[in-house]
Amino acid sequence: MADTLLSAAAKNASHLLSDPANMPWNPYYPPGSQILNYAANSWSVPALLGIFFTTCAILFTSTYFVAKRVDKTLTSAELSQIMWFVLSGCIHVFFEGYYAANFMNLGEKQTLIGQMWKEYAFSDSRYLTQNAFVLCMETVTSVFWGPGCLIIAAMIMLRHPLRHPIQIIVSMGQFYGDVLYYTTSAFDHYVLGVTYSRPETFYFWFYFVLMNAFWIVIPGYLIYDSTIQSARAISRLQKVEGTKKVT
Repeated sequence: MADTLLSAAAKNASHLLSDPANMPWNPYYPPGSQILNYAANSWSVPALLGIFFTTCAILFTSTYFVAKRVDKTLTSAELSQIMWFVLSGCIHVFFEGYYAANFMNLGEKQTLIGQMWKEYAFSDSRYLTQNAFVLCMETVTSVFWGPGCLIIAAMIMLRHPLRHPIQIIVSMGQFYGDVLYYTTSAFDHYVLGVTYSRPETFYFWFYFVLMNAFWIVIPGYLIYDSTIQSARAISRLQKVEGTKKVT
C-alpha cells in the first residue's frame, strides 16, 4: 500500500515538473524555477525575522543561566561555547530538521517555520526545488550535528574528557557542510551560469553570506582550539610517562 502511494506521488510530481504550465508563478531565481504548489507568505518579513532573532536571544539567555547554575566556575569562553552549541543544535534539529522532513512540499507551507524557509529561499531557491545536495546536507546536519552540538554543550558543563574529540568531529562536520554549501552554489553560478539568489543585496549578503558564515568562522576556531587543547594534554601525558620510565 505504501509503495503504491509513493509511486503515485512520484508520478504526480514528475508530471507537474515536466509541464511548467502547471506551476504557479513564483518570485525566486533563476526566473522560471519550478516550485510545486507555491503559495506566497502571509507573515511579513519583519515579523518572521523578529520571531527568529527573539527566539535566538531567549535561547541564548536561558542557556547562560542554566549553565551558570550547573557550574558556577565556568569561564566566559566556556559559557560562550555552551551558548553557541545549544543555539546551533536547536537550529539544526528543529529548523533544519523541519526542512528535511518537508522538502517535497515546502513551497506551499504556511506554518511559521515553513514561511521562514520560504523567506530565506529568496537567497537560495534550491530549498524549494527539491535539490538533492541541499536535502542530503540538511538531513545529515539535523540528524548528526544537531544532537552532537547539544551533547557537546552538556560535556562542557560537566567537563567531560571526551569533549574536545567530539567537538572536533562535530565542528568539522559543520565546517565541511558549509564549505560545500557555498562552493556548490558558486560552481553553478560561475560555471553553469545559474543563480539561485535574487539580485537584491539584502538577500545575498545578509541571508546567504552572513547568516551562513557563522558556521565557517566559529567551527573553524573551535577546531583550532580543541586541537591545541588536545595537543597540550597529550604533551603533558607524554612528559609524565617519560618521567615514570626514568625513575
